[in-house]
Amino acid sequence: MKLQTFSLLITIFFSHLCFGQEIKSNCLNNFINNPAYANSEIGLLVVDLNTEEIIFENNAHTSMVPGSILKLPTSAAALEILGEHYRFKTELAYSGDINPESGELAGDLVIIGGGDPTLGSEYFNNYPPNSNFPDTWIDSVVAAGISKVNGNIILDGTIYEGQTVPNTWIWEDIGNYYGAGASAISVYDNMFRITFMSASAGEPTRIISINPEVNGLELVNKVISSNDNRDLAYVFGSPWVGKKIIRGTIPKNRREFTIRASMPEPGLVLGNDLIEGLREKGVEIKGRVVKGKSNNKVLKLLLEQKSPRLSEIVKVMNHESINLFAEHLAKQIAYEKNGYGSTETGVGLIKQFWAGKGIDTHGMFLEDGSGLSHFNAITPRQVVDILLFMKNSSSHSRVFENSLPSPGEGTLYVFDPDNFPNGSLKCKSGSMTRVRCYAGYLTTDSGRELAFSFMANNFEGSHQNIISIIEQVLIELRKD
Repeated sequence: MKLQTFSLLITIFFSHLCFGQEIKSNCLNNFINNPAYANSEIGLLVVDLNTEEIIFENNAHTSMVPGSILKLPTSAAALEILGEHYRFKTELAYSGDINPESGELAGDLVIIGGGDPTLGSEYFNNYPPNSNFPDTWIDSVVAAGISKVNGNIILDGTIYEGQTVPNTWIWEDIGNYYGAGASAISVYDNMFRITFMSASAGEPTRIISINPEVNGLELVNKVISSNDNRDLAYVFGSPWVGKKIIRGTIPKNRREFTIRASMPEPGLVLGNDLIEGLREKGVEIKGRVVKGKSNNKVLKLLLEQKSPRLSEIVKVMNHESINLFAEHLAKQIAYEKNGYGSTETGVGLIKQFWAGKGIDTHGMFLEDGSGLSHFNAITPRQVVDILLFMKNSSSHSRVFENSLPSPGEGTLYVFDPDNFPNGSLKCKSGSMTRVRCYAGYLTTDSGRELAFSFMANNFEGSHQNIISIIEQVLIELRKD
């Protein structure tokens, strides 16, 4: 789009967005006059929630990269398909028989994964089953009278596909915590922490701890101490592979500086934690942790751990923009509808669901559930249509709206809460390289309720400039 044309559109935008009010703010002057935005693609749609009148639109039917606002169609579809009270479950069971005299189990302990993304999650530390996890699991084995296991710890994660990360995630992402893939047995957010000690600028760093312990992990540390005060260290490595290379920089002269990485095989971490905890309780384990499919007909249940309700999971997911949770929702939809959890099937079902609600899904390209893939595309119109449906037609309307952060909360911490009093703004952000998007609900000073989607792709310059512009636009919209 040429700069002159874009400037004209912004002028038109201002004449519409404040409903005839004279605009005193010059909040977009820098945007309009900055050549860095001449080649940007800007999609905008603002709609009255009650009348569905279009207040303003620009490129509303253009497919654009959404970043994490893709979590809106995913979380909304999950609430509609699975229900807000839905819970994941993980089971601990055993095969064979227990000798009542010796306590010897002539069989295996089996972990049956149910796709729960919250198992041991730090986002749910206060959720009772997690507060004593995995101790309650260990106690259930001891309470069953087992003092020795002659077999293995079997990990049954067969309800999900073996491929944990979507096809189109990039190399720079998948080794880091936000690129953790969804497994049928996920634990501790499928993440581990690496703590460094840094030195003078330009000098190598040293790894001083890893938590939790990951068996078979090999870290190649190429991280350098830097004058830059940001975390610019990235972990590179494939899923299921223990060798990881860490490159980049961290701030100089730090006694401790911690980054987060994705676990190669979360199920193995849980299995090994279980073995270690049982041995500390005096339970002997003769076998090892292995992956396999269990025979439910011969298993005896020791413990079933259920997740928080989906309403709680979706709220944390949208507030904190947790990719792992969104990927689990996509796979779980596939599992519940088709009996097998795969990303491709899950996102296909999400798209199919929205088409069934009358939304035109032409130009909607879903590669994952979270928005991390650069190959995702959706239009501002489609995003707003989903927002309209959830507000006006869904029995889960309140749960969905409450899952969106307000200014000062979660990933919307960059917006000033004083500019949006009384909960007037609830929205989801999305960002990646050259992508910044916002979508959600806004209540104006006169009580008018709006749904909006703002999508910016392929812009040069800083994200902070775009953020400031979007915030000011939303402030002016609020002043109805």
